Amino acid sequence: MKATLLALLTTVGLIAQAAPPSPAEAPSPAAGAQAPPPRTVSAWLPYWDQETAYRDALAHTDQLHTVSPFWYRAEAADRIDPHYSAEKKSVVDGLHRAGVKVVPTVMETLPAGALDAIVTDPDRRATHVRALLAVAGRGDYDGLELDYETLAPTGDARYKAVRDGYAALVTDLCRVLHAARKTCAVAVTPQTDGSGRIWDYPALGRAADRVRIMAYNLHWEGGRPGPLATPQWYDRILTRATALIPRAKIEMALPAYGWDWTTGGATKHVTWKEAEALRRRTGAPYRLDPESGSPHFSYTDANGRKRTVWYQDARGVAAHLPVLRKHGVSQTGLWALGFEDPALWGVLARG
Repeated sequence: MKATLLALLTTVGLIAQAAPPSPAEAPSPAAGAQAPPPRTVSAWLPYWDQETAYRDALAHTDQLHTVSPFWYRAEAADRIDPHYSAEKKSVVDGLHRAGVKVVPTVMETLPAGALDAIVTDPDRRATHVRALLAVAGRGDYDGLELDYETLAPTGDARYKAVRDGYAALVTDLCRVLHAARKTCAVAVTPQTDGSGRIWDYPALGRAADRVRIMAYNLHWEGGRPGPLATPQWYDRILTRATALIPRAKIEMALPAYGWDWTTGGATKHVTWKEAEALRRRTGAPYRLDPESGSPHFSYTDANGRKRTVWYQDARGVAAHLPVLRKHGVSQTGLWALGFEDPALWGVLARG
């Protein structure tokens, strides 16, 4: 496989358009045998708490089809660096033994305009595809995922050029990954009538095997307290997504975290585990908002400031899943392994 990738590195841009390989077909069960239920969940594995996340993944391999270690970051067109705990062979091998695909994520924290310059210049874009393909060949990976979020706030003057350039980047990358028989995935923010315009959903849906919609942060650290998602918001997201992307390629990525807000102080990120521990420690009652299907509570911190926490748990996800069923979307993602309410897995298993 590495030899194939090395050959591809010399021919990026010259390879004829290849149709994506069809998903691997499981052998037909013997007569009378019952096929196992399909695995319908993917999840990200955070590098900063890798061992906890890896143990969590191994405990749920009957539901996970793919794990995406958050291992790489793009630093320039020709430079993609690993995070400090990346490329751990025991993690890749252990997930493969359990029948789970390993599709690492490449993210970026480039300065404003730097990523725009890469995707809108054909030569830089080709250089970047070669760099990404080299990453895909560095381990026994099943593919690669792009999570390039600094594109999202692109201004009006550059919006169309950047949108088209990123779609071209994904299309070129997926072409060479498919030629190497590897999966190509892309993470996007939700697209509604008022957000997410930077993503060319039809083009990304044609090119990629999986389009992971990061369906969270309706309220986030930069705004006022509120739920990370609502059923009404999910309905708007999926009404648009299913009109533009094949349903089989859509993954609705769900949050297993929340935000802890205060007035005049820093907003804090909290996992479900941290939020629940905080709620119990402060004696705050559990409340599930009936409109949004999200838990929340308030408390007073050591400085006497009132703080408000909104987060997500299994009960909240159960309130949101009917919207996915309504739109015929069965695949879900999880941000992130090690963050979540343990009861969430049972909710996802029931669909």
